[in-house]
Amino acid sequence: MALESLRTARQKTIGTKQTLKAVEKGLARKVYVASDADAHIVAPLLELCASQGIQYEYVESMRELGRACGIQVGAAAAAITD
Repeated sequence: MALESLRTARQKTIGTKQTLKAVEKGLARKVYVASDADAHIVAPLLELCASQGIQYEYVESMRELGRACGIQVGAAAAAITD
């Protein structure tokens, strides 16, 4: 499954703001975005990933992404970081 690397990652960010900061600082290796997240929330993150050449992948839902991160609530975005 695509989220297995996120589940087992030692370092990760959870949430759009923290993931955006990681991408800005050059720490994000791969970004995950929930398909059901509000577009206006994740659009700046996706634009930044595209401009910096960071790979991103869509996940089916915020709930699924939250579970993969080990939290009990949904997450709009997450990243594996260095």
